[in-house]
Amino acid sequence: MKIAVLFGGLSKERSVSINGGKAVINALIDTEHDVIGIDPALGINFEKSADILNGNLVLSEEDLSKISSRSYIDCINSSAFDDVDCAFIVLHGTYGEDGRVQALLELRGIPFTGSGVMASSLAMNKEATKMVFAANGVLTPDGLLVNKSDWDNFDLIKEMRSNLGDKLVVKPNEQGSTIGLTIIKNGNLDDISHAIKLACEYSKSALVEKYIAGRELTVGVVGDSILPVIEIVPEDGFYDFEHKYTKGKTHYICPADLSPDIEEFMMSMAEIAYKSLGCEGFGRVDFRLDDDGQPFCLEVNTVPGFTELSLVPMAAKEIGIEFKDLCLKLIEIALNKRANNE
Repeated sequence: MKIAVLFGGLSKERSVSINGGKAVINALIDTEHDVIGIDPALGINFEKSADILNGNLVLSEEDLSKISSRSYIDCINSSAFDDVDCAFIVLHGTYGEDGRVQALLELRGIPFTGSGVMASSLAMNKEATKMVFAANGVLTPDGLLVNKSDWDNFDLIKEMRSNLGDKLVVKPNEQGSTIGLTIIKNGNLDDISHAIKLACEYSKSALVEKYIAGRELTVGVVGDSILPVIEIVPEDGFYDFEHKYTKGKTHYICPADLSPDIEEFMMSMAEIAYKSLGCEGFGRVDFRLDDDGQPFCLEVNTVPGFTELSLVPMAAKEIGIEFKDLCLKLIEIALNKRANNE
């Protein structure tokens, strides 16, 4: 069987995706499958994907800014996918996690790992996700959506502060890996305004949420299995991009030290949140646990980080699933999904 591992791409999480692509390819090379790595940012020049993986070709931010998203169409419509049996998606953020690359693969008739078009698109939209959570009884922090044009509307900002409090989280409505996210601790109007402006550099709108003090926790899902809860403990500050992807900046506790009732409740809420969005294959559900032991669901990641040290593989290993077996299981799920839909 031929497996195409999609990595790289045009999003702000490109470097993370490249590392994940390398990890998956290295794991699958040790199987009986024929494995190729493909960076869709290269378009019809997909043959150069190997140069990206081995570091002989590095695309700067300026290089990437000149590449059209049409490169994805050109790449997936090319001969590279003529005999591909399954695509393993390790693309994050825009054009990788938002349903667009999934739609191209679906149109090409190629099974792929993870969630489908609708669930991927829905989970990427934080406001829409919160609406689905609310409809399904999943507690999530109170929040309001702000348009890009309202970043200096101080009457609106004052009203939001009045409704949500002085401690706020401001983030792009459609983005991942805490890119463009700001935590406001003192309710300063100028700080909120600048945070909205920053968030809108990465999305058409910003989500302003009530800050939930407490512990950072996450729950992975693989197939029908809800994985052990992981606690995320940054060495300082909050779990931002630097703490996520810099070795030693964050301590992970797996399984998290929780009372059985809270652990069971969080795993149940993770399953409801995941299924309410229509997610499939695998994913990761992020929470804040307040000082009263109440979990607040933040979001569902449909293509979470995927190296051997990433959180879903970490939790899977806790129940005896090694990284290579996890990769094979996700491929099996993707192929079974196709077979069941035919």
